[in-house]
Amino acid sequence: MKPILFTNGLIFNDGFRFIGTIKVAGGIIQHVGCGRIDTSEINPEEYDIVDCEGKMVFPGVIDEHVHFRDPGMTEKGDIATESRAAVAGGVTSFFDMPNTIPATTTLEAWEEKLHLAAESSVANYAFFLGVTNDNIDQILAADATRLPGVKLFLGSSTGNMLVDNDSTISTLFRNFRGVIACHAESEQHIAEARKKLSAEYPDGIPVGLHHLVRSRQGCIAASSHAISLARETGARLHLLHITTADELDNLLPGSVQNKRITAETCPHYLMFDHESVGRTGGLTKCNPAIKTDDDRKALLHAVNDGRIDIIASDHAPHLRSQKQGNALTAASGMPSVQYTFPLMLQLAREGHFTYERVVEKMCNNPALLYGVDRRGFIRIHYWADLVIVNPDACEVIKNSDVISSCGWTPYADTTLNFKVEQTWVNGRLAYDSRRPDPFTGLETALPIRFNPF
Repeated sequence: MKPILFTNGLIFNDGFRFIGTIKVAGGIIQHVGCGRIDTSEINPEEYDIVDCEGKMVFPGVIDEHVHFRDPGMTEKGDIATESRAAVAGGVTSFFDMPNTIPATTTLEAWEEKLHLAAESSVANYAFFLGVTNDNIDQILAADATRLPGVKLFLGSSTGNMLVDNDSTISTLFRNFRGVIACHAESEQHIAEARKKLSAEYPDGIPVGLHHLVRSRQGCIAASSHAISLARETGARLHLLHITTADELDNLLPGSVQNKRITAETCPHYLMFDHESVGRTGGLTKCNPAIKTDDDRKALLHAVNDGRIDIIASDHAPHLRSQKQGNALTAASGMPSVQYTFPLMLQLAREGHFTYERVVEKMCNNPALLYGVDRRGFIRIHYWADLVIVNPDACEVIKNSDVISSCGWTPYADTTLNFKVEQTWVNGRLAYDSRRPDPFTGLETALPIRFNPF
């Protein structure tokens, strides 16, 4: 293959923006140059040219938090379909969560998911191991160069992977040196709220009261407990999907590289409030529950001041039929990987933060926090994971455009000015929205490698 020149795009990288050109050969970035070049002077026999004039060029998004439902729940989605949704949204690398069927709690199940991805994914891939009350030996035996971290459920959710053995949790925090990605909700608070509300609503708790079942107090109690353990043991704690202003009080601003305790939030917590759950008939029901509008505003501020380190999708597709029901029976979770990046660019356009901040939270920081090998930045000798975005698209999101198997999105009817035109994975075109068959790339994906800390 000839070297590729991505010419005259507005490049966003390392906190800067500039008009420039990127040279790629063998899947690796060879040169990043500032300034315009005259493409008519380039010999087309020497280079393939990708004209990025008028476009924004970003590092590929690393989505650290997806549920691609494979194996065991593939009616909702699988690695093949959901990785295509990912590259359509500018996501070039994903970390998949362990609450599948069977759960990814053994090295054998983990290796099987890597095998599935090698056969079907169009985006680079890695898989968390899930913590249980009795699998700490499996956790400590995993290959740290292929493992982003472990997932710890301190509250029950899809997949029933609750860990409630204090001895197991303590052993994990004291002995595992990688990232402990924590779903922090207090099971005691959930159980007490469920009992109280079930007595008040014997015919079923209305779906719009989901935020009372999965209360803010439960989130605060669990995240505070996890933070205390991390401070006591020195563990690398990463709190997933933060939802409340109160939890932010326990988090510090600053560079992700200088922290042992970090935090993530997701687009639905930045764009919706708890009233959306009833209004949409449960489409925005998720765990932890979306909280108040004041919480939403506080989270937007925390993205800016550095208390929130990462924005990830928490992509969790369900069929529309599975989203029907009350607060206890309707499925929790929503598809979003296709639209997370454009939606965050839209929030930046509206003034909530800068485009550079979006790149930091969705590309740079996931690479830094997990020690991802040569991804997340547009740098010489890094893999050429690149996203080319049209900033003047002005399109309305439609359910008919959803690539995920579930066929719907809670963001339907939202207007976006940003459209992912092309996504390049390891220097090969994986997605081109302008073609009849946009998924042009086969064998583009690789397993993600990590540099153990």
